[in-house]
Amino acid sequence: MSIAEDLELDLVMITESANPPVCRVVDYKKFLYEQKKKQKELKSKQTKVVVKEIRFGPQTDEHDFEFKKKHAQKFLEEGSKLKAYVFFKGRSIVFKDQGQILLLRLAQELEEWGKVEQMPKLEGKRMIMMMSPKK
Repeated sequence: MSIAEDLELDLVMITESANPPVCRVVDYKKFLYEQKKKQKELKSKQTKVVVKEIRFGPQTDEHDFEFKKKHAQKFLEEGSKLKAYVFFKGRSIVFKDQGQILLLRLAQELEEWGKVEQMPKLEGKRMIMMMSPKK
């Protein structure tokens, strides 16, 4: 305590569970500032997961499929996750198998750029499949 007072600095306890307790003589405001700076730097290094969606109908044409597949490929190359789903309107829910075939075909054609995270699954009027990019 006397050393800290002589230097006009603060005495900060680092670990009190140690025997004897570990303390440092530092400028407390500067110590807090550096801790904040370290936390901000760690936070900036975290990667944020972006999920892009692509919607199909159960009777999507070949050209439309290819067009949407190119967009999906671009999303996976950017490093975004892909949520592809087939939306069934009205009585088109009868064509569940066509929707599943469509999503599995998409997964097969995009396996070079991404891997299937969640296989096609029916949730309400949507059949959803998740893909994540390959590292």
